[in-house]
Amino acid sequence: MENPNSNSIQCSLCHGKANWFCEFFREPIDFYKCQNCKSIFKDKAHYPDFEFEKQRYLTHNNDVEDQQYQSFVSPITDAVFNHYDSSKIGLDYGCGTGPVAAHVLKQKGYEVVLYDPFFYPDNSYALKKFDFIICCEVMEHFHKPYEEFKHLSSLLKEQGILFCKTNLISDSISVDEFKNWYYKNDPTHVFFYSPTALDFIKTELGFQFLSFDEKLITFRS
Repeated sequence: MENPNSNSIQCSLCHGKANWFCEFFREPIDFYKCQNCKSIFKDKAHYPDFEFEKQRYLTHNNDVEDQQYQSFVSPITDAVFNHYDSSKIGLDYGCGTGPVAAHVLKQKGYEVVLYDPFFYPDNSYALKKFDFIICCEVMEHFHKPYEEFKHLSSLLKEQGILFCKTNLISDSISVDEFKNWYYKNDPTHVFFYSPTALDFIKTELGFQFLSFDEKLITFRS
């Protein structure tokens, strides 16, 4: 399909030039791809508002005792166990209605502060520094990813680690591949990251180390 809007827009992560990539869904929704960091994101006109997001998250069945749910977050919890003992303090950022990763860690004696703008909105966490931060299935919801990652990096102690989990796109994903990708279908998922985007975050925000695979993304300050 030809581009219905020839104007480029600014990427909200790297502030580079983003061109129209495709449209999808009945509405339809326009998606743009950044020419610099290779991220793909929705037109901001289709970002969900606060109340829609909250109601959507309330439909999630996030039982912290559910073994499948605990297994799903295990790449993050196992990474924390491998890097830190229980004397270290963490933050579960965007923990949602059922903070299962924090629950698993707390059962092992770890102190984990909870923050979620909808369900644990106490902003006092921002006055602290943390040894590690958990960001599990959250970064794809960021309306302002540059500001969010800058904020997260400021909360880490020296040598602190930010553990993230999301589904990545390839730098060269095709329109057909993207349209067939289930992950974009959640209406609260607005921003999708490529390996180049992760490299940008590392370099721009001063992280010293980055590693990633399909299960875990690790930034070290």
